[in-house]
Amino acid sequence: MKNIKAIIFDAYGTLFDVNSAAEKCKDRIGEKWEPFSNFWRTTQLEYTWLRSLMGRHKDFWQITEDSLDKSMKLFKIKPSMREELLNLYKVLSPFKEVHETLKILKEKNFKLAILSNGTPSLLKKLVKSSNLENLFDDIFSIEEVGVYKPNSKVYDMPIKKYKIKKNEVVFLSANTWDVSGGGNYGYQAIWVNRNRNIFDNLDYKPKYEIKDLSGLLDKF
Repeated sequence: MKNIKAIIFDAYGTLFDVNSAAEKCKDRIGEKWEPFSNFWRTTQLEYTWLRSLMGRHKDFWQITEDSLDKSMKLFKIKPSMREELLNLYKVLSPFKEVHETLKILKEKNFKLAILSNGTPSLLKKLVKSSNLENLFDDIFSIEEVGVYKPNSKVYDMPIKKYKIKKNEVVFLSANTWDVSGGGNYGYQAIWVNRNRNIFDNLDYKPKYEIKDLSGLLDKF
């Protein structure tokens, strides 16, 4: 990949394992911990899209709480676990290859940034708890524009700050809808297919598909 001036990462599911909060409680939640976690994540995303369409914005942390409440009721999780699950969500585990991959890219003098639905304070805490704070040039939150991905206003933010062209950005996400959003916007979007999923039919097919972030290193 040539003439790339910035490499931008989605956070949730791409850098940080969204299932790690529930997984740390699996001894008490039991076998349903994974479907519960997946439902929590799906509901969380649905609420971001629906609120964007309705013009009824809530920040990502409020949506995370609302979607957890619905998920706990459906899966009959003890209410006493609510605060623990939320606290664990604030410090989600990074995927194992993240730190080393970012370190190598940083040494190659790429501008590195996060572009996420998360609130600024939540993202900063995640980055700090994972010892990644020295690797990113910027953390872009949708709160700057008040609407969630895949609205084009979100993808505009790095372009405006760095004063670069859309095709000078490599954008990575594990979420197919986000890859499509970034790709249709004009980024060179790469799909991090961690779970061997099928790509969506949303008018964009990524040039590259990698199983984790380490697969990015041989593209430059």
